[in-house]
Amino acid sequence: MTCPNNITTHITDAGTATFGAKCRGCPLRSRCTSAIDGKTFTVTNHDQLLAQNRARWRNDPDLVADYKQYRPLVERTIAWLVANGNRRVRFIGVETNRLGLSLRAGALNLRRLINLGLTHNGTTWTTA
Repeated sequence: MTCPNNITTHITDAGTATFGAKCRGCPLRSRCTSAIDGKTFTVTNHDQLLAQNRARWRNDPDLVADYKQYRPLVERTIAWLVANGNRRVRFIGVETNRLGLSLRAGALNLRRLINLGLTHNGTTWTTA
């Protein structure tokens, strides 16, 4: 295991790598850890899969382009959803909170459609 300062330590049989005293006085410590005892890393079952997918992302410009195109839209939608104190659920129970989320999403969708020019002429809904 190698840190950003190119200091290397071994991974134990248990799957952990501890930098410990090697972190003391390191100019790049703030990039790695705020732990007093230094950086500790644990290898999990998913690390190989994560490494493969990161490599796939680096080598596929179409994936990066899609990500850059749709990420702002998704993040904006999530920001609208959790705005005004709606980050936490209000009720006890999954079904009640699922209903609350559905109602909030519906209200946000209606607000967005109105901002885009949705009008009602008495019988039909139209957009500008």
